[in-house]
Amino acid sequence: MEMLYAITTGVLSASGLYLTLRGRTFPVVVGLTLLSYAVNLFLFSMGGLSTDAATIIEGSGPYADPLPQALVLTAIVIGFAMTAFAVILAMRARGDMGNDHVDGRTAEDREERR
Repeated sequence: MEMLYAITTGVLSASGLYLTLRGRTFPVVVGLTLLSYAVNLFLFSMGGLSTDAATIIEGSGPYADPLPQALVLTAIVIGFAMTAFAVILAMRARGDMGNDHVDGRTAEDREERR
């Protein structure tokens, strides 16, 4: 189970970093979202992976730590709000500048600099 979490976190991190380094706004937003999912999965896995433990402490048996679950739930809500804000900001930038490049320059501006 830990290997699956590690591989999934690594794939999400690599994909998110690759998409974040792209030149268009939509892949950057998707890359940041994938990076936030990777961080959420990492936080969740740091709480200890126990499939047969109770969520409430009853006696001296094994229990699942509720703190990472609460942190991940909070991070999901904040990540969703920030993704919505970034999409609206990207749509506004596209409407104002006429293109969706991250640096804000048009193709003509790039040709003039060469």
